[in-house]
Amino acid sequence: MKKPCYLFLLPSLVLTPLCFSTISKADEFSYPTLKHSQSDFGGIGLLQMPSARMAQEGEFRFGFGYNDDYTHYNASLQLFPWLQTNIRYTQVNALLYSSDESFSGDTKYTDKSIDAKLRLLQESYWLPEVSVGFQDFGGTGLFDSEYLVASKSVSSFDFTLGLAWGYLGNSANLSGDKSASNDCNRNTGYKGNGGSFDVSRMFTGCVSLFGGVEYQTPYKPLRLKLEYDGNDYRSDFPVTRGGESMPVSTPWNIGAVYALTDWADIRISYERGNTLYAGLTMGTNLSNLRPIWIDTPAPTYQQTNNKDDLSDKEWHQLTKDLSEVAGYSDITVYQNNQVITVVGEQTKYRERNEGNLRAATLIANTGLQSQEYRFIEAKKYQPLTETLINAEDFQKVANHEYPNASIKDVVSVGNPRPLVGKQRVDARSRLKYGIAPSLQQSIGGSEDFYLYAIGISGNISYQAGDNWILSSSLYLNLDDNYDKFKYTVPPDGTDLKRVRTLSRQYYDQVARISNLQLTYFDKFSSNLYTQFYGGYLETMFAGAGSELLYRPLNSRWAIGIDANYVKQRDPDTVLGLYKDERHYDSETDRYYSIQDGTVTGHATLYWQPQLWDKFDNTLLKLSAGRYLTDDIGMTIDVSKQFSSGVIAGAFATKTNLSAEEYGEGSFTKGFYVSIPLDLMTIRPSQERATISWLPIQRDGGQMLSRKYSLYDMTDARSPWFTREIAH
Repeated sequence: MKKPCYLFLLPSLVLTPLCFSTISKADEFSYPTLKHSQSDFGGIGLLQMPSARMAQEGEFRFGFGYNDDYTHYNASLQLFPWLQTNIRYTQVNALLYSSDESFSGDTKYTDKSIDAKLRLLQESYWLPEVSVGFQDFGGTGLFDSEYLVASKSVSSFDFTLGLAWGYLGNSANLSGDKSASNDCNRNTGYKGNGGSFDVSRMFTGCVSLFGGVEYQTPYKPLRLKLEYDGNDYRSDFPVTRGGESMPVSTPWNIGAVYALTDWADIRISYERGNTLYAGLTMGTNLSNLRPIWIDTPAPTYQQTNNKDDLSDKEWHQLTKDLSEVAGYSDITVYQNNQVITVVGEQTKYRERNEGNLRAATLIANTGLQSQEYRFIEAKKYQPLTETLINAEDFQKVANHEYPNASIKDVVSVGNPRPLVGKQRVDARSRLKYGIAPSLQQSIGGSEDFYLYAIGISGNISYQAGDNWILSSSLYLNLDDNYDKFKYTVPPDGTDLKRVRTLSRQYYDQVARISNLQLTYFDKFSSNLYTQFYGGYLETMFAGAGSELLYRPLNSRWAIGIDANYVKQRDPDTVLGLYKDERHYDSETDRYYSIQDGTVTGHATLYWQPQLWDKFDNTLLKLSAGRYLTDDIGMTIDVSKQFSSGVIAGAFATKTNLSAEEYGEGSFTKGFYVSIPLDLMTIRPSQERATISWLPIQRDGGQMLSRKYSLYDMTDARSPWFTREIAH
């Protein structure tokens, strides 16, 4: 079976012959099936125009396209069968980021866009697929548009007909007064500081019909497209701001898509009768990713003579096997009459029953007389869950004494009970350390399109007793291009206390202590967890705080609250704090204030809903409270987990700051993808790598970056991050 090539996970997108699959012409008995392709803007569509089509759930596509006017970079993700999302950066080739050469140099004007398409009706024998879409909503208005579109397949043809408002409908071939303005009085220019959702102009302005057809040729790699364009390009930025000409010789666009492999397409088209467009699309399906492991072989069940006890050497060998074979770390083992208790952290298997099966087999193979095996999963030495396995019932499973015998038949999970019995082994490692690569990045900035900082993060912690942890993190910068930053304080006219916009000053340090804190963890009841902490809590802030989390076992909801008092760290010292609130910036010739001390904190509801099968495998987080620059508001964070364990999420924060007070972007928003490491390595693991993206970094709506999260720490009580792989 051919193994997929997960190219998007590599740091550089390099096409190699090893990844290419053989694509041949279909024979007379198997005409190739049409696989819908991406549009110029990203997301499934024709060329410039969208279609009603959706991809398979979890489908991820990254695209690049170029013509004389624009350079498009886009990433499209099918979050649900009925919802397609798209993020796009567009460079306007005829415009610079600003007219001030000392500020942005020759950096091209870059537009950030977010698109969404929702399916209203799924195609049936008689009825077409119908979708409604919103292009560039919450952006600057360069490409903003709404549309209603239908698509219907007939043999190897897929026909599309739609109705567009705004950018996609600017030819006004159906309705609209072009004599009033190029956009029929829609007012395409953005309001205030951009980034806001201007609902009032949706479904206004010029209205046009558009349509086209996509054709699957007998030659499987080749698809052809023909479309009728609804835009006349008279309101495009190269025309209105750059003084360029974008004439339309004909509204008919033609194009071709050639599949290099099942994960990469080349696109080429001739548009407006005078413009050549070329692009490349690559990707994979996040739902279908599965780990390929080289793992320690599972133990084979062996019936042995019963023993009342083991030698010290045998106890330590059992503990070693429980770690290497069953995936438990920081292990303590207890023996009480007929019960063997193992306390430890499951760090290896997302499918916990795999660890349970291996651990129970290891204990059974020692020959110890036991009636019950008891596994207490802990994190930071705090007990989370207790798994009970009856030894006699397990023997029946291990011997396959009945059809389809499974470890799930004999597993019972509940709240941990107090430890009893004699401690036989304590293999907990109180001192932990490690290093990991670190990448900080920024896309679409004024100084350069892509800014980066590559470094190494070193972490060390010491567990003092069952409750106290002393931890520290050191960041060492290896290479970056952040020296291209022209200023440390953005001259946007806002009077907020500077918190995150001062991050540029911290990048100047080659090495910095990003964390140094003392933390106390405890469990007040079976469902109530807490932590208290103090020290240098993150790169930019020091202080003290606490968190309390109520999380019932196997519950889809939890409630947490945190409160912190923090002061801003001085980037020019190793461990110093700012002494003065007011500062002067010579680059911008203006004064600014920093956060010399504030109380910040939030109450958070965590909820994994199950609503009409439309939001399966989702996590909703609602946080309300006070943010770092003293603003008050709410953050909504919604994430979707695919069957592979990959999580994609988005968040938005709205506080009592107006768009003018907040500055460019109007409010805080961002996206992130969390990838299980066992999808990228050959070893099973519960660890994850997270990639986040913020369109712009501002001061409003900013939370403290706490080192530990009780919700993450207690994940075993209702697995989300360590949910087992769906089969």
